[in-house]
Amino acid sequence: MSTRTERPRIVLYSADIARALTRISHEILESNRGPDGLVLLGIPTRGVTLAERIGVLLADFSGTQVPVGALDVTMYRDDLHRNPTRTPRPTQIPPGGIDGKVVVLVDDVLFSGRSIRAALDALQDIGRPSVVRLATLVDRGHRELPIRPDFVGKNLPSSRDERVNVRLAEVDGVEEVTIES
Repeated sequence: MSTRTERPRIVLYSADIARALTRISHEILESNRGPDGLVLLGIPTRGVTLAERIGVLLADFSGTQVPVGALDVTMYRDDLHRNPTRTPRPTQIPPGGIDGKVVVLVDDVLFSGRSIRAALDALQDIGRPSVVRLATLVDRGHRELPIRPDFVGKNLPSSRDERVNVRLAEVDGVEEVTIES
């Protein structure tokens, strides 16, 4: 009996990702009534790349540079006992910090909400933003915590048994979002 490996199904191509980020960027500007006081913090690895792309789009649309940084949540996660080999990445807070700012956390896939809970804990150690918002390229559901994104590129209902993979050119050399069993 042969076992057949199912190929990942592409659900977002490069142009779809670009459109989603453009829409998210417009929604961020509209929600904030412009770029003033915004700070984008990407969650490594792909969330940082997405935050950088959104930062470029915000500057293009508004004419104002929005600070972009990275927020590593590794040591704040509640699953380190299950995945102890996770390598911490540097946290980079833009000059001017986050106190009193509108911080938009950016991540690639929102699933259980545990990474975002960890990000909120990490933010607490860094400063006190006036508001924290969440932008995610893919929301696949299955929340375990009461966390909801403010800005979503694509709602992608999926089974817990499936895996959603975001691949970005800067990190992976290819640009796509796939789902696989």
